[in-house]
Amino acid sequence: MSVLFTFPGQGAQKCGMLHTLPAHPETTRTLEEASQALGRDVSTLDTDAALRSTVAVQLCLLVAGVAMARVLAAHDARPSMVAGLSIGAWPAAVVADVLDFADAVWLVALRARLMEEAYPAGYGMTAIAGLTARQLEPLLASVHGPASAVYLANLNAERQLVISGAEAAMSAVGALALRHGALRAERLAVPVPSHCDLLVAQARQLAAATESLSSRRPSVTYISGSAARALFGARAIVDDLAANMARPVQWADTVRHAWERGARLAVEMPSGSVLTKLAEPVFAEGRAMCCDGNRLDSVISAVRRQHAGEV
Repeated sequence: MSVLFTFPGQGAQKCGMLHTLPAHPETTRTLEEASQALGRDVSTLDTDAALRSTVAVQLCLLVAGVAMARVLAAHDARPSMVAGLSIGAWPAAVVADVLDFADAVWLVALRARLMEEAYPAGYGMTAIAGLTARQLEPLLASVHGPASAVYLANLNAERQLVISGAEAAMSAVGALALRHGALRAERLAVPVPSHCDLLVAQARQLAAATESLSSRRPSVTYISGSAARALFGARAIVDDLAANMARPVQWADTVRHAWERGARLAVEMPSGSVLTKLAEPVFAEGRAMCCDGNRLDSVISAVRRQHAGEV
């Protein structure tokens, strides 16, 4: 039986998230490497003020995910598979040894800057709970237009969806969704319209920046959150990383694919517990847990026991 490490996306960030990582040499090493690659102290990026920037948010999620996975690995608690939601795909690729961490740092900074500069205000993402994609799609079609762009962006669970686009268009879809039986329409802490056609040009720019990138075949199974399947070629994974900002997230199918490939323990890297809650129905006969809110030794023990085949 296998262990899946999951890495959350934008919206999971928390003030102080880098300062609450385990006090461990691997945490220190990760922060130092990130700071050197970035040319500034990354530990200053997790304040409330700093996290208003998409660049700071995405870098914090990258650093936190890599640091925690390295800490666990230092205690012989390693994944068999990795998968990341949106920006979470980047720390997943580093942990799978596809990318050097330093390369991921500057590419994530570029990724976030391209997104932020393209849409500095007036756009974002909204969660819609209680409707299926089939129910939501006609509502999106009734609002979407040249001056009111709005798209289905994330399929996180059958009735846990996220839309992306212009503020007014998202508000209109949210109101329609509530009238058609949605339980919730909640604006997320994501100020850019991720995972839709609005970012196609930016994805192409990022892809161009990866052309000379050194990459390797994954050392563990890498599952794409966009394709919802395992990818094994280094270049295929890099291309997937570059494109994922403009592609819908197929997270429900990604988690199911991991289960079907034998994962029975899903461990969510910092920060938050959203991916754990999404994994719980799929892992009902296994276990889903998050690093946040659990003792480090408890997480290490759970991973080791799973690898040992213990119940």
